[in-house]
Formats: sequence, structure tokens, C-alpha cells
Amino acid sequence: MYKTIQKVLLVLGIASSFGVQAQSYPNKPISMVVPQTAGGTNDIVARLIAPTFGESIGASIVVENRPGAGGNIGTQSVARSAKDGYTLLLTINSAQAINPSLYKNPGFDPINDFVPLYYIGATPYVLVSPPGSPYKTLADVVAAAKKKPGELSYASAGNGTISHLLGAMLNASAGIEMQHIPYKGVAPAINDVLGGQVPLAFASLPSALNYIKAGKLQAIAISSAKRSSAAPEIPTIAETYPDCVGEVWVAIFAPIGISADVVKKVQVAMEKTMAKPEVREKLTAQGLDLAPVPTSKLSALLKDELAKWAKIVKASGAQLD
Repeated sequence: MYKTIQKVLLVLGIASSFGVQAQSYPNKPISMVVPQTAGGTNDIVARLIAPTFGESIGASIVVENRPGAGGNIGTQSVARSAKDGYTLLLTINSAQAINPSLYKNPGFDPINDFVPLYYIGATPYVLVSPPGSPYKTLADVVAAAKKKPGELSYASAGNGTISHLLGAMLNASAGIEMQHIPYKGVAPAINDVLGGQVPLAFASLPSALNYIKAGKLQAIAISSAKRSSAAPEIPTIAETYPDCVGEVWVAIFAPIGISADVVKKVQVAMEKTMAKPEVREKLTAQGLDLAPVPTSKLSALLKDELAKWAKIVKASGAQLD
């Protein structure tokens, strides 16, 4: 009888310990891992929301760029991190939905290794050229590419990224052959367009919009189905080629195994963050569409994207080790 009581007390003690841990979360800084280089869409979003998210959840938020292998390095590190809610992944669908088809072994399972926490928003890519370029419209690009197949080149943020695959989609839709030049991130790709080393680039709207507004880049067309409210003057590629559509969405994930209490605290804090008018204004000014996708549907969205991009990756012939 005494031993039985001891066991019960021990179990209660353990349960109480877990309860205290959940109640005390967070009691130290939270790492928000961005698996791409600085200057990209999710890096911009992370740094815009971090201060308000930190206030809402009651902890400082440390944004960490862990780039490499198209986002695989940072994503793997979060999948293997402690399941305590102190390491979160703020990622984009190119890493989470494309890499499993692009890489023979990406080192993570997007469905089984992660808990979807919060969908933030989506934004299109924009095809850009430097000021003074003869490529001012999509018709200019297509005409030049048809005149000299394989000579006109475009930059992307890397092999297998949406910016790469959009070029492949445009090639197929328009019956052209542009040459793809992959970079290690969107920032160096944009820099080489600015410097005239490459004539065109596909870049996410948040990463290119300030350059466009400053007149340092020409916006040719965007990749969403409809025009962006942040830049309604830019036509869509779909206005000419309806099947050529692709956007980048941003969401927060955590490694599978974190407690339901911690999941709820993160989600509540993000709801408070995204309810702030100043946060919403900053994000929409960068070109993000903040139309909500309920967390309950984020897994379904990811599965749909995995199937969609697997077909496009296969058609493009892209494959990385």
C-alpha cells in the first residue's frame, strides 16, 4: 500500500513538473530560425514581426539565419532541436513543399517532423530587369527569347526554388528557352541584376519592392493569379499565360513533439501580433497578402503544395543530391 502511494505521488509529481514547465513557458529567449539568407521574404517577415511577437508571448525573439542546401540545413536543425518550443521555424513553401521532391534526401519530412503553428501570408514573385533595359514588358522578354533561344538568362535564388521553377514554367508556357542562373539567395541575384551582370531575375515581391519603388529595378510582371494590392500597376504573367502562377507563402512550424500548451501559447501570441494594425501595415506594404489560412488547414495546404510542385519539379528535370 505504501509503495502504491509512493508511485501515485511520483506520477503526480512528474505531471506537476510538466504542468509547471508549460505554465512557465517561455522563460528564456525563443529562437526563430529562417532557413534562408538575409533579405529574402521570410527573413523580412521574421524581422518585422519579431518585436511584437516577443511582446505578445513575453520573451525576446532571436531571428537566426541558417541558410544552406536551399533551406534544408536550417529546416533539419529545427526538426532535430529540443521539443520545448524554444526553437521555431519561420519558413517558406519553397523549402517545405519543393525540397522533398527536388532533393534525393532533404534530411527532413515536412509532414511528420513538424507541427504547423501559424500561416502568416503569401506574396508573388516579380520578374525584374535593370533600369534602361530593353526588357520592359513580358512581350519584350518572350520576343527576345524566341529570337535567340538559350541566350537570354534569368537569375533565381537557387536551384529548385520557386524563382527557378517560375522561369521553367514561363519557358513551357511561352514556348521559349531562357537560361537559368542560380544564386545562393535572392539578395546576390538582385545585386547582379542591379549591376548588369544578368539581365533578368525572378525575386519575391518583398525582396524587390523597395528597389522597384526607388526606380532601381523595372518590374515586368508578377506571378500571382491577380495583381498585388501593394503594386497594382504591375501586370501578372497569368494575364498572358494563365497557367504560369506561383506564390511564396510564409508560415511558422515547430518540431513534432512539443506540448499542446506551448502550441496554444505560440498561436495566441501570433494572433495578437497579427491583429496589430502597425504589423499588418508593414507586411502588406511589403506585398504580403494576409488572407488567413486556419492552422487546421495548413497541413492540407502543405500536402497540396507538395503534390503541385512535385509535378513541376519532375517536368523541369531539376534534381539535386
